[in-house]
Amino acid sequence: MELKQLKALVYDANLELVRRNLVIYTWGNVSVIDRDRGLVIIKPRGIEYAALEAEDMSVVDLEGRLVEGKLLPSVDLDIHLAMYRRFPTIGAIAHTHSTFATAWAQARRGIPVYGTTHGDHFYGDIPCTRSMSPRDVEGNYEANIGDVVVDTFESQGLDPMQVFGVLAAGHGPFTWGVTAAAAVENSVILEELAKMAFLTELLTDRPKKLEPFALDKHFLRKHGP
Repeated sequence: MELKQLKALVYDANLELVRRNLVIYTWGNVSVIDRDRGLVIIKPRGIEYAALEAEDMSVVDLEGRLVEGKLLPSVDLDIHLAMYRRFPTIGAIAHTHSTFATAWAQARRGIPVYGTTHGDHFYGDIPCTRSMSPRDVEGNYEANIGDVVVDTFESQGLDPMQVFGVLAAGHGPFTWGVTAAAAVENSVILEELAKMAFLTELLTDRPKKLEPFALDKHFLRKHGP
């Protein structure tokens, strides 16, 4: 796909976050990686969505160097790059500060799989990372967030192509997919699952997680062979 087309896709995906009420002001971003050319296209930093145009998208190499565009890339660029390096199967990343998902992240809790709606889209709980340490924050902060995300998946034996999102502790949600549209769709779904789980815990002090056999049925019939 031509670079101009990729920039248009990233632009549209970022605007979809607005249309879905997942971001306000400059809160969030979407990126796409072109692995053949070693390029990442991402929303520029500090620009409100209403002021964006497709040609404003920042194009960087895998070291984060700007190779096309006049605007600096999102401040979250190094998070995306760290995840692209260590999740080789993903093609796009979306980040928001959507209300319910961010509330779970601020509570330092993953989102339990309580029902089949969750099981249709995520193969188990949506994890929350550990909290960042002073050393993490004082170093390459954004890159360290990305590494902590991947470390969470590796330590829990999770497949990023079965659990398509994570909560960065104290920060907010990141989702991904093969395409920008898939990454954004997973952000929309994650926010709804966060809301459902919150309401479930309000209604009962002993919520029951979805049984493994039901989770297998719902997830694998959509995402299995």
